[in-house]
Amino acid sequence: MNIEKAKGRHYIQDRTGKMIGEITFIETDEHTVMIEHTFVDEDHRGDGVARELVDSVVQEMKRENKKIIPACQFAAVLFERIPSYKEQMAK
Repeated sequence: MNIEKAKGRHYIQDRTGKMIGEITFIETDEHTVMIEHTFVDEDHRGDGVARELVDSVVQEMKRENKKIIPACQFAAVLFERIPSYKEQMAK
């Protein structure tokens, strides 16, 4: 799946332009972003779309040397389960 990136969001669309999944985040300061929401279309739940989106944000913030507040419940669970994500988590 091809993840598109825009300011404050990463998303995946199918070939027709229908939204498959989206993650939104905001800057809380110049060194931190907060993941607010993760959405996956019903037809694609269980396909790993949400995890790909969270991973996309984590990798981008790692490159930008920014920390993440996982306010979204799904993201918070991943941050607890995946050790490499914890190093990106804001304290």
